[in-house]
Amino acid sequence: MENIRGKILWIDDEIQHLKPHIMYLESKGYNIDSTNNGNDGVILAKKNKYDIVLLDQNMPGMDGLSTLKELKINNPLVTIIMITKTEDEWLMDEAIVEKVEQFLIKPVNPSQIFMACKQALERALIRSEKLMKDYLNEIRKIDDDLNLDLNIDKWWKLYDRLVDWQIKFDEHKDTGINYILNDQNKNCNKEFSFFIEKNYCEWLKSKKRPVLSNDIFKKYVIPQINDNKKICIIVIDCLRYDHFKVMREYLEPFFNMNINYALSLIPTATVYSRNAIFSGLFPDELIEKYPEQMLDMKRNSASLNKHEELFLNDQLKREGFPYKKTHYHKIWDVEEGNRFLKKFHEHYNKDVISLVVNFVDLLAHNSSQTNVLKEIIYDDAGFRSAVKIWFENSWLLKVLKKLSQENYNVVITSDHGSIRVGSSTMVSADKRASTGVRYKYGRNLNTNRKNALVIKNPEDYRLPNFGPQPTYIIAKENYYFVYPNEAKKYQSKFRNSYQHGGISLEEIFIPVITLSGKR
Repeated sequence: MENIRGKILWIDDEIQHLKPHIMYLESKGYNIDSTNNGNDGVILAKKNKYDIVLLDQNMPGMDGLSTLKELKINNPLVTIIMITKTEDEWLMDEAIVEKVEQFLIKPVNPSQIFMACKQALERALIRSEKLMKDYLNEIRKIDDDLNLDLNIDKWWKLYDRLVDWQIKFDEHKDTGINYILNDQNKNCNKEFSFFIEKNYCEWLKSKKRPVLSNDIFKKYVIPQINDNKKICIIVIDCLRYDHFKVMREYLEPFFNMNINYALSLIPTATVYSRNAIFSGLFPDELIEKYPEQMLDMKRNSASLNKHEELFLNDQLKREGFPYKKTHYHKIWDVEEGNRFLKKFHEHYNKDVISLVVNFVDLLAHNSSQTNVLKEIIYDDAGFRSAVKIWFENSWLLKVLKKLSQENYNVVITSDHGSIRVGSSTMVSADKRASTGVRYKYGRNLNTNRKNALVIKNPEDYRLPNFGPQPTYIIAKENYYFVYPNEAKKYQSKFRNSYQHGGISLEEIFIPVITLSGKR
């Protein structure tokens, strides 16, 4: 018989009584070899490649578990289905340890065995086909939604759906449909850029605006301090919403969780958005209150976020909490993270702990700089995977577990996300213009308004004014800026790299996660 579905080896000392079952499986398209003892089964498995081994436990000579271990030596990935009369829990435990696919108790009918084999061999294909079918239906729904007059909450829900689909397709990369999802994401970003350009300035004037970077403390932290809760706020630089989604499974065993969102200020860059989180101020308010910040920005200082602890304590004073004991800590690398973890118990008496974690931002900026990271973070799926692996093994997760035990509530958020840039757009600028890839400021900057937001009046966007004829340009969608005389140089350096500072779903929507320990 033509091998349609797969090749099966059945090892059972009563194999002669199982001929009807074998005939049934063969009628379903499986090729079956059989033997009545473990020794012969091992020999057959060495000579032939089997997709599944059906295995009894109670056999004379070599029993099922012993046979299984020998089979695994030859092929560690072989799929095993145990079919036995034994219902002992110890055997089930051993089967779980040995990663047996299924454990069936005799007597079994042919259809039970067929379903077990089908599930083992065709699960991925069935799920993939169902996924494609569901997403093709979803395409139409998302396209219909884009034709509606979406408000920011509906945009968030749409983005949440897109992220869910992206993560689902991470497990089904060979479907051939990923490019459709990527195209739809680009289309959504195009419409979202229009939406932000149309509404952003009005939000800045309104008390009914969405939660922006400078509102995060007042919205999510201050109410908990009012309730006399000890709180830790963790700002993970450049953390995207999809990154949090793949981190979530490691937090759920320890915390009750509320998921919300905020919008990063534009430009979606640390100097604007993270300073806004800690200060509770718009950038123009910040430089007025702290003139040294303006000087640092004009001088393009190495660190434009060195005053965050001051900003935090001043914000707490303005909100009526000058007496709260605080600790601020910025963590750049794993060594510093491990040092903080080791001494974390020293801060249990603090009312407010603030952590800035730079790993994801470093990962984003370095992803195109080394050959190793280029291989690992080839696309968004690779980026998500890298963040997930880091978090699973990180000092940060260990800190969070400790916080869950020490009566702390936790707020995890970010200053901005990032996007994988792919399209260049020319910019004219003088030599004193800032050097950003996704945003720039300076005198008389100009670029294609189709690809970027051009801001001639910074005060309308609550941005600092750096002198005469000030201009900000902020890239939309996945565009990045290049100079005409060095276009090829910049394209070679930045195309397919992860950048931030612009307007996109990935950069502007930031997660705000409130955690309380499960007790």
